[in-house]
This record gives sequence, structure tokens and C-alpha cells, in this order.
Amino acid sequence: MNILIVEDETNVASFIHRGLSEEGYNPSLAMDGQTALDMILNHQYDVLILDIMLPGMNGMDLCRKIRAMGIEVPVIMLTALGATENIVSGLQTGADDYLVKPFKFAELLARIEAVVRRSTKNPNSGKLLLIDSLEIDTLAKIVKREGIIINLTATEYKLLEYLTINRGIVLSREQILGNVWDINFDMNTNVVDVYINYLRKKIDKNFSTKLIHTIVGMGYTLRKNQ
Repeated sequence: MNILIVEDETNVASFIHRGLSEEGYNPSLAMDGQTALDMILNHQYDVLILDIMLPGMNGMDLCRKIRAMGIEVPVIMLTALGATENIVSGLQTGADDYLVKPFKFAELLARIEAVVRRSTKNPNSGKLLLIDSLEIDTLAKIVKREGIIINLTATEYKLLEYLTINRGIVLSREQILGNVWDINFDMNTNVVDVYINYLRKKIDKNFSTKLIHTIVGMGYTLRKNQ
């Protein structure tokens, strides 16, 4: 499970990161709100652990912003502000849970498990995938970039959705073949390269920020920056 820790207190961040790693999770760390936003837009996370008091964009503003963008990843707020009004304000921005510092690590683990259980039971979770100005409605199968609808074939759509779900990850041709086409597909085919080219013409060609990148000798990845 991929978890993003957004915390500017080094000791707290290290404590959470170390504990999650020891529990078998895959934690990443951002020390400010803007860095966290960039990471959220370019990677797929299962849970965000979000401090409120951050330099620049604070945690509440970050949570409010990602919810406005349709990103429904579960959010657990961490803060030293334990007054009822602070808790209510945090939840009203779109957070799923709220944990007051100092806290026991076992309680944080329990909160993570709880928000993940609730999110997997939500039929609308994962409806919208976003990266930069690219939007994919996975229920309606509609793709937009900068608000413009992009018409894709069924195979092009399946390839784009797979790349987007795994954004930031370098995917080999074999992985793409196994997940987008039949697992027994002829591995000597260049169909992946052909369809990547089709997607580039539709997704990237007329836009300044390129999202589909070739990693020489390894495969392809979808991310905002090269």
C-alpha cells in the first residue's frame, strides 16, 4: 500500500515513515503542501497522512484543493490542534479522519486500516483519475485534457487507464501486454509501441506538457515531468 506522509516536523515524519516501512507499507514523504500536491498529481496513493500546519500551502488548503479536483484518496489529518472546532474544520475540508498529536503509532495504524476499509466499500471511489490537465472518468469512460474531450478506441482507453493508474511507475512492454492485451500475446510484437504512439498523438501532441515518456531500455511511464 502506497502512503504519502505530508509532515514538516522531521522527527514526526521519520517516526511515521520508519513505522510504516516496518509494517510493510510503502511510505513516501513530502515536507510542504506544494510538494505534496505535485506528488499526488503524479503518483497513485492509497492513503494521505496530512499535517495541518505546513509551510506554504497548509494541510486544510491542500485537502480542499485535491477534493475540488475530484481526488478521493483517503486523508487522515495530523495536528496538535485538538479543539472541537479544529477537528470539525479539518473534516469539513474533506478529510476522512483526524488524529491529534501526540499519538500512539498503533492508533495511527488502526485509523489507516479503517479509512481504507471505508474507501473500498465506496462505489464512487476511483471514479476520476487526474494528472496535470488530463482527466479520466473511469465509470463513463470519458477522457478530457484541458476540458477538451479526447476520443479513444477501446484499446487506447484501456492502455491510457492502465498507465494512469500506475502513473510514475516505469512499465515494461511485457507488463503492458499482460495487462492491456491477452497475457499470451506474442511477446515479439511491437503493438505496445504502436499504441503508445497513437496515444501520444491524441494525449500529448497538442499540449505543452508531455505526459507519456519513454524510458530507454525499460519501457514507458505516465507522469508530469520527464
